[in-house]
Amino acid sequence: MTRERIYLYDTTLRDGQQTQGVDFTAADKIHISKALDELGIDYVEGGWPGANPTDSDFFDAAPKLNATFTAFGMTKRAGRSAANDDVLAAVLNANTPAVCLVGKTHDFHVTTALGITLDENLQNVIDSIRHIVAQGREALFDCEHFFDGYRANPDYAIKTAKAAYDAGARWVVLCDTNGGALPAQVHAATRAAIDAGIPGDHLGIHTHNDTEHAVANSLAAIDAGARQIQGTLNGLGERCGNANLVTLIPTLLLKEPYASLYETGVIHDKLGQLTALSRNLDDILNRVPNKTAAFVGASAFAHKAGLHASAILKDPSTYEHVDPAVVGNERIIPMSNQAGQSNLRKRLADAGLSPEKGDPRLSQILNAVKEREDQGYAYDSAQASFELVAREILGEMPAFFEIKRYRVTVERRRNKHNKMVSLSEAVVVAKIGGEKVLSVSESMDPEQGDQGPVNALTRALVKDLGPYQDCIDDMNLVDYKVRITGQGTDAVTRVIIDSEDGQGRRWSTVGVSANIVDASFEALLDAMNWKLIRDGVKPV
Repeated sequence: MTRERIYLYDTTLRDGQQTQGVDFTAADKIHISKALDELGIDYVEGGWPGANPTDSDFFDAAPKLNATFTAFGMTKRAGRSAANDDVLAAVLNANTPAVCLVGKTHDFHVTTALGITLDENLQNVIDSIRHIVAQGREALFDCEHFFDGYRANPDYAIKTAKAAYDAGARWVVLCDTNGGALPAQVHAATRAAIDAGIPGDHLGIHTHNDTEHAVANSLAAIDAGARQIQGTLNGLGERCGNANLVTLIPTLLLKEPYASLYETGVIHDKLGQLTALSRNLDDILNRVPNKTAAFVGASAFAHKAGLHASAILKDPSTYEHVDPAVVGNERIIPMSNQAGQSNLRKRLADAGLSPEKGDPRLSQILNAVKEREDQGYAYDSAQASFELVAREILGEMPAFFEIKRYRVTVERRRNKHNKMVSLSEAVVVAKIGGEKVLSVSESMDPEQGDQGPVNALTRALVKDLGPYQDCIDDMNLVDYKVRITGQGTDAVTRVIIDSEDGQGRRWSTVGVSANIVDASFEALLDAMNWKLIRDGVKPV
């Protein structure tokens, strides 16, 4: 059976950039567009030419893509011709093969937001699409607020969408701009557009996630006959975000009936890039990856319950809907106070540790984990620290260095501008290969000022580790989480540190103490010891 083609349109660089706290540089946009192209995305929307210097620089750079490079803008304004609208001209001057224009299809927005008549708006849409086609460009029309408009005035919403198609639009994209539509509503309105004469293979869907239905609504439109999906990487977008292409792509390729009925530009061999692409975007944005993200999250294939882990060892499909390796992810068997022997043996095997079944030390490890979690530790979120606990009990924990003592001071004083500022200073004394090494460091960043006592301690510790220095030089702290557990005099501080190295490995460690500095230092030491072990470093 011949499968129908679904076209994927990425708007990460335009709609995704509207996410609060997200600001791409032109270099970021070039990097992301090339990664999207390599994945097999059909359309890459670069932004709105002329809207800001970054977008202008990006379009001037014009990355060479197999995907159809697309500029975004709006239909011409009332009272002028399409040829004499400077805003529309700026979009066309980007010289992209395709141009996507947004226009009103909700009568309320036409009369209230634009302040023009319904007929005037209709003519603006027709003239703008015709003008793009006359320039030899592929035209796309985004029907803004289409589903709200369809509920309020279905005749006008459909009439406007059909007018864009008749004027020459290659794609008419139905937009759930407010993100409030539900799947049944999307399905019905999409069918109505097709029944009105817009072929499904010229119809697209653009959804927002304000009710957590963006992915479901996109699939509902495909079920109704639409053949283009617009979305963003990691679901970036204004307010609650857009349809997440990182979720939609594996759904289309791996889930029935979509896998049998449709094909996309992304092939199975490229799916393995998905997790890395998702996390690379988070790295660019300096965001912590969403651990519970479908398919690509660090917890997407984590099996904490002992019952689950036991079944997974026999057949992973018992508790996994797809093989994590297909999307470039990996299975995790975390340790916690719910853990059983199955979790433990699997986790130790992953760490290269293989005590025989029935080894009494297995029970010692389980008991240690449960006792320490009762004290405030959390090993399901700190797998690297769990491995070190197990190694200690198994007698396979190398002694790389010994911390003899450390001290942190925080001083408040006036600077040369007579402003009160903080200065943190740390001293660490370590014993390495029989020799004592003393390191001192301040936590002072030239641009941001004092970064606090934990930062000072980190800088001092990594300043001079002698024969281990080369190994830890590419290690970076990428996330730092603090939580108070317990109550009253029994309260302690739990610190979880996420670290990353130049090989792209990411690991988590935990420290617990009544003192936040001590807890942080414990987690930091675990992170460094795990790194040295995994790099195969031998103690001096």
